[in-house]
Amino acid sequence: MTALSPHVIDEIRELPARFPQPRSAVMPALDLAQEELGHLTPDAMTEVAAALNLDAGYVEGVATFYSLFHMQPIGKHRFYVCTNLSCTLRGANELVDHLRKAIGVSEPGEVSKDGLFSYEGVECLGACEYAPMARLDHRYHYDLTVEKVDSLIEERRNPRPHLTSPQGGEGPAPPAHPAPHPHLTSPQGGEGLAPKPRKPRAPRKKKADG
Repeated sequence: MTALSPHVIDEIRELPARFPQPRSAVMPALDLAQEELGHLTPDAMTEVAAALNLDAGYVEGVATFYSLFHMQPIGKHRFYVCTNLSCTLRGANELVDHLRKAIGVSEPGEVSKDGLFSYEGVECLGACEYAPMARLDHRYHYDLTVEKVDSLIEERRNPRPHLTSPQGGEGPAPPAHPAPHPHLTSPQGGEGLAPKPRKPRAPRKKKADG
């Protein structure tokens, strides 16, 4: 019996065609496997390696290097809070403290008693202009406040079917697999909409001589 479903295996096999090097497909492939199982088992990593025709040791090395991949069960919904400099200067640490209390955990990776939530602090997610920000499942959320965090938690504790996508987001579903990975994706993947571009300033008018 395989760890991954035939459908996911087929998706993983299609990934190398999208990249210049087969190894570039490892992270999105692991993301697919984790999305299906909730975490990465040894069998799942072996199957990912076989589907990509790569060495199993290399795949495991990638999985254990990045904090966004988990070897143990985690919450159904995962907060990845950016704790890099820009977000920290704009209150990321306070948001993490509030998040821990709100979901009832004391450390990264711990699962809430209801099994719904866990969180991790991660490095830059590529949206410094919109700090503080976080990824929740496969959605990016910008300019976060404690009120916004509470709202995100409440929406997942008491989901409204007509507003919730099959992949856990609010509003329109995220793009089809492979799901965006924070290390590979720009901020344009966030909250279903791209950030609003800043309007260029109009050139100053020159004063008339005399």
